[in-house]
Amino acid sequence: MVKDIKNFDKDDYITPIFASRAIIEPIAKNKLNEKSIPEDIVYNLIKEELDLDANPSQNLASFVTTWVEEKAQKLVSDSIKYNLADEVEYPHIIEIQKRCLNILANLFNAPKNVCIAGTNTIGSSEAVMLAGLALKWKWKNRTKDSSNPNIIIGSNTHVVWKKFIRYFDVEPKIIDIDSNSFVVSKDKVIENVDSNTIGVCLTLGTTFTGEFEPVEEISNALDDLYKNNGLDVPIHVDAASGGFIAPFLYPDIKWDFRLQRVVSINVSGHKYGLAYPGIGWVLWRNKDYLPEELIFPLDYLGGQIETFTLNFSRASYGVVSQYYNFLRLGNEGYKRIFDNLKSVTGFIYGEIDNLYIPDKNTKEQIKIFEIQSKLDALPVVVWSANKSLNFNVYELSQKLREFGWVVPAYELPPNANNITVLRVVVKENFNIDLAEHFINDLKTAVNNLQSRESFTLNKNKTHPVC
Repeated sequence: MVKDIKNFDKDDYITPIFASRAIIEPIAKNKLNEKSIPEDIVYNLIKEELDLDANPSQNLASFVTTWVEEKAQKLVSDSIKYNLADEVEYPHIIEIQKRCLNILANLFNAPKNVCIAGTNTIGSSEAVMLAGLALKWKWKNRTKDSSNPNIIIGSNTHVVWKKFIRYFDVEPKIIDIDSNSFVVSKDKVIENVDSNTIGVCLTLGTTFTGEFEPVEEISNALDDLYKNNGLDVPIHVDAASGGFIAPFLYPDIKWDFRLQRVVSINVSGHKYGLAYPGIGWVLWRNKDYLPEELIFPLDYLGGQIETFTLNFSRASYGVVSQYYNFLRLGNEGYKRIFDNLKSVTGFIYGEIDNLYIPDKNTKEQIKIFEIQSKLDALPVVVWSANKSLNFNVYELSQKLREFGWVVPAYELPPNANNITVLRVVVKENFNIDLAEHFINDLKTAVNNLQSRESFTLNKNKTHPVC
């Protein structure tokens, strides 16, 4: 018999729904049940709870891939049992990893006839840690006083760089952006360089606005600095999002190993590499830039191997999924997909940039939003709201959730934090039809929020804010 509902503690038990046909006792959720439960019941219970989360097709907040082809999904399932740390037992997985690194080296214009160094990682966060540690140890090995290392980053960098600074005791020299420019400038970089600078981190596709930082311009400025006073400061490029976009949409932009000062690059395979979450990459232009202190030999897995990742045991499905995309898409496929993303981005950009509404006092048409992003960068649209409106971006973000859309609202970094924005990330599964639905829902949300005022918008139109 089912226990008296009054005695249930909702924090301790799951009450079966579909499962109640086969089981009538409540199921513990914060401790182990006394008895085993049939697999179908467990599957249904967990699946029903997962279905309450956001629809991945409407998740416009994340850069991370939410859809892959069916065959790629099957390969993920087939390879999930292989541990990448077991190189001796699974040599073909390691071979696939090497092929992926070689493909990326070619994509990033690594020097020919040079043996690059690199590895897959658990996303770009681990990749950033490895790249930062390499910069620190290279600086430590070439300087006499290694007590006060610093790194130059922009206030627009991903939070992982702040983690690196704290975890590994490196002084941050943070360059604030401002409302006139949402990327770091060469002048501010040069002002902050000194003999203790382990490197300059530049972002190819910032999280806040999607823009590419001027890597070539800053590289040239650092070359001049070296000629003038001997300070030899390397560049790491955090290309987590832009590392796949730039080679196919903007091949003439020099940001990669074509620049001698760029010594390492990280990229996320699970963003515009189009693989499922859990795969990142870090590459050094040659083995000289990966210090020996970060490489650890071992022989207790059946053979001699070397490891230089922060994580040891790691799933192989990300590497397999990445290799699937490389073989499946090739240059043509990636470019076609990214061209489509750029078209959808342009559509959303134009629609948002051309939304007007009557002023509550003068009744004259006023512009609702101001675009803060650029079209020649990542496929994202970032916009702020007119301050004379009857709502702010946080309220609009919440209103859009009522339609199922997940659109983040946030402040831009220090010195530009008077600007609050919304951001849409365009991914492969966000096609033009979904974009039209989103724009219609955005107009309705704006109308609903703005109509809280006493004046009435033109109700004769389906979407009065058109």
